[in-house]
Amino acid sequence: MNSQSLRDLVREHIREVPDFPKPGIMFKDISPLLANDQLFERVTDWMVEKARGSHPTHVLAIESRGFIFGAPVAHRLGAGFVPARKPGKLPWKTVRAEYELEYGTDALEIHQDAFGPGKRVLIVDDLLATGGTARAACDITEELGATIASVVVVLELGFLKGRERLGNQTIHSLVEF
Repeated sequence: MNSQSLRDLVREHIREVPDFPKPGIMFKDISPLLANDQLFERVTDWMVEKARGSHPTHVLAIESRGFIFGAPVAHRLGAGFVPARKPGKLPWKTVRAEYELEYGTDALEIHQDAFGPGKRVLIVDDLLATGGTARAACDITEELGATIASVVVVLELGFLKGRERLGNQTIHSLVEF
């Protein structure tokens, strides 16, 4: 299956939910994609293929849908898995970065000993929108002295220009809306 047919299949398996989580937002629901085991595997394969050349030592996956993709990608790459969680969800000392969403503000935390200098971190999420969440993940990674290998997402809302907030990072997105 080539990339274009994979993109078409992914598009067919994204459910649009109007006014979620608040009025005016057209939420891109990946649940139908995840329910299709073969498509989920193909998307994971695509993410691994895009990430392999950047030689990550760790995969930083963003809560919560990023975890769904990040864990199998980390496993397949032979890399460590690091969850980036909402505040107060991790039991150890954390590093925190706040960010703005297209519909509010939030923060991410990771354990302060998750990785450090000399490590290469792949950032994984389901969606790149305004870039706030991904920017926070990049900021935390850099604060701990690691290098950002690349950013890999399934969907990108190009009209929100999130890519611009990530500067010169290498970004791979499978489907752009």
